[in-house]
Amino acid sequence: MRKIVPGIAAVALVVTLGIGPVIAQAAKVDCTKVMSELNSGKKARAVAEDLKISTSSVYRCRSRARAAAKSSSTAAAEASPMASPSPAHGSPSSH
Repeated sequence: MRKIVPGIAAVALVVTLGIGPVIAQAAKVDCTKVMSELNSGKKARAVAEDLKISTSSVYRCRSRARAAAKSSSTAAAEASPMASPSPAHGSPSSH
């Protein structure tokens, strides 16, 4: 009995570790495809049914896309140089 319990535990651990990556792989959603479908005018439920994913995955992709768009527009605004002062404003002879 003392040898069986650790053996069963070891087998259970190996099975669990072997199944984990398979479940993680199955849980990945192609958000590019989801957004393409949403941008074509489909509703979230229709996209979920077509791609055989949950509606929450569709909403998650939409949320991530909006966050990415917001952060890229913020980064672009910060990266653009500020308007340089006009020569009349900065020159000493205009005062």
